[in-house]
Amino acid sequence: MKDFSRRFCCAPLMDWSDRHCRYLWRLASRHALLYTEMVTTGALIHGDTQRFMQYNEEEHPVALQLGGSNPADLAHCAKLAQKWGYDEVNLNVGCPSDRVQNGMFGACLMANAPLVAESVSAMKAACDLPVTVKHRIGIDDLESYEWLCEFVETVHQGGCDTFIVHARKAILSGLSPKQNREIPPLKYDVVYQLKRDYPQLEIILNGGVTSIEDSLTHLDLVDGVMLGRAAYHNPWLVGGVDEALFYTPNPIASAEQLVTAYLPYMEQQLSLDVPLNRMSKHLLGLFQGIPGARLFRRHISENAHLPGAGIEVILDALQKIAVQQAINEAL
Repeated sequence: MKDFSRRFCCAPLMDWSDRHCRYLWRLASRHALLYTEMVTTGALIHGDTQRFMQYNEEEHPVALQLGGSNPADLAHCAKLAQKWGYDEVNLNVGCPSDRVQNGMFGACLMANAPLVAESVSAMKAACDLPVTVKHRIGIDDLESYEWLCEFVETVHQGGCDTFIVHARKAILSGLSPKQNREIPPLKYDVVYQLKRDYPQLEIILNGGVTSIEDSLTHLDLVDGVMLGRAAYHNPWLVGGVDEALFYTPNPIASAEQLVTAYLPYMEQQLSLDVPLNRMSKHLLGLFQGIPGARLFRRHISENAHLPGAGIEVILDALQKIAVQQAINEAL
């Protein structure tokens, strides 16, 4: 297993943090820990295991996030994670969606800390990987700090030493997943207090972190930060991580250079019959605030999905950025 740090993590994002997105993030940062989309134990055990487990070797360090509540099934999938070479296996105890609740996993599991602890214990017995848990600070009316501490202590007894804490509670009935990311207030002080009270545990803060500056502020008080939508909607944000948080220079110095570095990967995947738009969709937020960004996005959106679309679509989109910048410099 490769050494890695959880000082900066790119979150598991359903339908977004696929292997193509993670490859782009890895080009942007050599050190960020990347997480897969959540994969259910049922999908891995009864579905197309290879499709769900496949990743690029360049993605390391990369963690597999699992959704499930059956300790034996989770243990089986943790063993698969080690077999496939992942660096960590993470249990989702934070997703509030109805579909996840109906499967009896995600945030609703916070109401059953002994089962989470049993699951962690079974996973640790099945593999040599770090087993981590991602959760909320509470659910519904179970939101006292004392209750959160009891949850953490119980799960820690099951063998978990790393907790990724979304600093909002989840409201399991009446709010959509999107509303659960916006309506319950962020309470960073709760996560900070958790680190103070449990200094032996690794506490990673998640929720509402949108910049490198935010990350540095939080890192004074916790062990790591996890960014989700901010890193996806602006992938170049990840390009500042290595220098600011890991004190190492990044050889890729601009969003344009990041696209250029991504081109050989896209060409290789095109040769394997991967449609261009599955990869190019992850580029759409790259040039936020840069002249020509709207033209770049529009060109890719209008052309990458067409039959036979190839790398020229990306090159033409990049040219629109260059032309707009030249026009601005001439004014």
